[in-house]
Amino acid sequence: MPRFRTLVFDLDGTLVDSVGSITTALNRLLAEEGLPPVAATAVTNMVGDGALKLLDRGFAAAGRTLGEAELPPLFKRYVPMLEVAPPAPEDIYPGVRETLDRLVAEGCRLAVCTNKPYGPAIEALRAIGLDGVIGAVIGGDSLPERKPQAEPLLAAVRALDGEVSAAAMVGDNANDVGAARAAGMPVIAVSYGYPRMDPEQLGADILIHYFADLPEALERLTRPD
Repeated sequence: MPRFRTLVFDLDGTLVDSVGSITTALNRLLAEEGLPPVAATAVTNMVGDGALKLLDRGFAAAGRTLGEAELPPLFKRYVPMLEVAPPAPEDIYPGVRETLDRLVAEGCRLAVCTNKPYGPAIEALRAIGLDGVIGAVIGGDSLPERKPQAEPLLAAVRALDGEVSAAAMVGDNANDVGAARAAGMPVIAVSYGYPRMDPEQLGADILIHYFADLPEALERLTRPD
């Protein structure tokens, strides 16, 4: 039995390179509002804090500052656009599918905890073929709080009937590390995602450059005191 039996993963930038699909949905909404498109390279730096923040940043990049009251109705229009523009199967990062299959075979239970809305997260997992190995999903709109707060991670662990003492987080940015610290869980970061900072400075317990290195990193990982 593995030491860390419950593993909670971030989605965008950890399991899948979803910037292309996010950019497609964002630009569709911008076009409806008569605004110019935003480049995917710019969207990369907007991902990770939830859809409301992404919309605020995306509209600002397109030349329009949003008032607080404008965000909720735009969010309602954006979520269905994101659901119908999931990442493609080839957008899954190298080694992810094989590694997750191995972890499940070894007795691990897997969850996703993302700041992406729940519906689009489910559609993304289906599109890249991971819905069969992920046992629980907590989205950015599933609870009143989002990462870097602890409750989304704790909810993911509970959804798998897991114990925090035998759980670990795997992500790519400061929100993932912050949530893990708040939840009292160790955290492994991947270096290839959307960290918006030097990955070495994220403060994770272990930093890996290839997803296939995750099982070995879990062996080296220690539980928090």
